[in-house]
Amino acid sequence: MQDPRVIVALDYDNKDTAMAFIDKLDPTLCKLKVGKEMFTLFGPEFVKEIIAKGFDVFLDLKFHDIPNTVAKACKAAAELGVWMVNVHASGGLPMMQAAKEAIANSANPSTKLIAVTVLTSMDQEDLKLLGSRYNPLEAVASLAAAAKECGLHGVVCSPLEASTVRKIAGDDFMIITPGVRPAGAATSDQKRVKTPAEAIKAGATALVIGRPVTGSDNPALAVKTILQQIEEALNN
Repeated sequence: MQDPRVIVALDYDNKDTAMAFIDKLDPTLCKLKVGKEMFTLFGPEFVKEIIAKGFDVFLDLKFHDIPNTVAKACKAAAELGVWMVNVHASGGLPMMQAAKEAIANSANPSTKLIAVTVLTSMDQEDLKLLGSRYNPLEAVASLAAAAKECGLHGVVCSPLEASTVRKIAGDDFMIITPGVRPAGAATSDQKRVKTPAEAIKAGATALVIGRPVTGSDNPALAVKTILQQIEEALNN
């Protein structure tokens, strides 16, 4: 598979344990996501080490600050050699544009830049608390349109909004969906979830999947099973 659609979300507080898990995976069958905890614990060198193992890395730090600060952070992330990095779309158009320009002028301008819309742990009540007049679907649609306007490569949204984003942004826009759980798996802290097949049919480009793989006794088989479900969804 030339461009695997599974992004395994790493979630470890011990570097040796993380590396032992990574060594069970095939970089031709999945990409890896490194988030805030692991980046804070293990630093940029950890990211470089797993890139050296052949994995495409999605550095999931969700930058959200003034444009200049975010631009510098995105440039630094790109120059680590990561495949993709993200910002919060709610940071505004100038922030997203500054991030895009900073990556374009970095030593690794091929790094993808995507924007987080509404976290999959949030629902209508959470948006009300923030003073938003939108429901989750409306909020995602508005933020995705803004990311598209800024020339970003795509967005992060739940599978429930993927089909709407696809209609808004077109076929070339990346839709990265967390909140994906194979049938029968626990939803944990995710509130807006679908199965891998449902997410792909809704228009997702790639699926972020954590515990169903990291908690598996055979993570390589878990990835292959999910890829099979994706393939079946694409062919039906």
